[in-house]
Amino acid sequence: MDNKFILQQLYNRYIEPTKHKKDNFIGVEIEMPIVNLNKESVDFNVVHKLTAAFLKRFGFSPVGYDDNGNIYSAQSTENGDILSYDCSYNNLELSFGREKNLDAIHVRFKEYYRFIQSFFSKYNYTLTGMGINPYRKYNKNIPIENERYRMLFHHLGTYKRYDLPMYFHEYPDFGTFSSASQVQLDVDYENLPLTINTFSKLEPIKALLFNNSVLLGEHDELHCCRDMFWENSTHGINPHNIGMFECEIDSADDLLNYISSTSIYCVERGDKYINFAPTNIVEYMNKESIVGEYFENGEYKSIEIKPEIDDLKYLRTFKFEDLTFRGTVEFRSVCCQPISDCMSVAAFHTGLMNRLDKLSQILENDTVLYHSGYNASELRRMFVKSELPEFIDEDKLYKLAQDILNLSIDGLKERGFGEEKFLEPLQKRIETRTNPAGKLYSLLNSGTSLEDIIIEYANL
Repeated sequence: MDNKFILQQLYNRYIEPTKHKKDNFIGVEIEMPIVNLNKESVDFNVVHKLTAAFLKRFGFSPVGYDDNGNIYSAQSTENGDILSYDCSYNNLELSFGREKNLDAIHVRFKEYYRFIQSFFSKYNYTLTGMGINPYRKYNKNIPIENERYRMLFHHLGTYKRYDLPMYFHEYPDFGTFSSASQVQLDVDYENLPLTINTFSKLEPIKALLFNNSVLLGEHDELHCCRDMFWENSTHGINPHNIGMFECEIDSADDLLNYISSTSIYCVERGDKYINFAPTNIVEYMNKESIVGEYFENGEYKSIEIKPEIDDLKYLRTFKFEDLTFRGTVEFRSVCCQPISDCMSVAAFHTGLMNRLDKLSQILENDTVLYHSGYNASELRRMFVKSELPEFIDEDKLYKLAQDILNLSIDGLKERGFGEEKFLEPLQKRIETRTNPAGKLYSLLNSGTSLEDIIIEYANL
């Protein structure tokens, strides 16, 4: 294919939607681990019973079935909300139809959550607000049995095939026990570079405030294992597919060129997902054919396919700030938060998006984090750890975090919905100079049982 044609198709898919008039909608996705308090593996039959009860109670319609006929995704025709299981039946996700008001989302979240918790309590199960399932070692950490998740876990499990100068962790099943809190915000074409650059520089502060992915008993130096899971897996073979932008984006063309440097690793043909080694999207489109693998009758088989321009819809990256085909930026670096704080992630980003210019100025002029010899990615890697780097002045750091939080509060107040109340948990974290991961370790060290912490983080 002609490279100009490929770039034009990428432009049409990712850049063009940002030119359409926006109404500042918000999309919220909250993943939560399912915990069996009996310290046994989660019984998926219990999960399927919950799904049936939830659909009956709220009138959701099935939209996804696994190979055994179990529902793994269902949607409301009334508001677009989705109940699903992300990667595994150990991980429940609530995704909300786009709204202008975070309070409307929160009201529905509370109704769904209370119903789920009431149902689970009969089995001594609970959802909880932790980025890593605290009882993961008791669980059957296996993917949902369908084409997509089977392909994904096969892809992640191929890391041993690669002889590359990079570190691969040994948790290819991380999707079965890690949970996130993600938000999508409409973005205007004119603000694309500013949005990407500014929120990239914000990532160290986000780690400071939101760290909540603790791999208990392993990697105790990390308060957010989420970054490691993605970056040191097969998703990270092409570093442009994960993490942060390591370059300044000065224009939409810069962003388009960056997207063209990312890799594709799977497509569908018929009803089969086909997986192959991550391949630059432009190079992929210019190949006569590519050899991949597909699953059939209990084994993986080799297949040769011809690239098609429609395969662009399978180009999926996992950037912290990810431009989507919907004309939104998806912010995906934050762990699941304690349930009582569940709206803090969306509120923080929404308020700051409403003060984008001022946020950019604060970070551009900052000398607490920046101008110390480290870029944003390096700082983020330091800030997901349990100890702050020595060159950081902690008093000045939390003053910077307070200034940024105040900016978000101002942005929410201007919206006029009273959404600033959702930032109160972040104010407490700044005042106590901790985050959910730090609090978890403090509670454990003071003698609080893990089960009591699970329940505390589950409280609405």
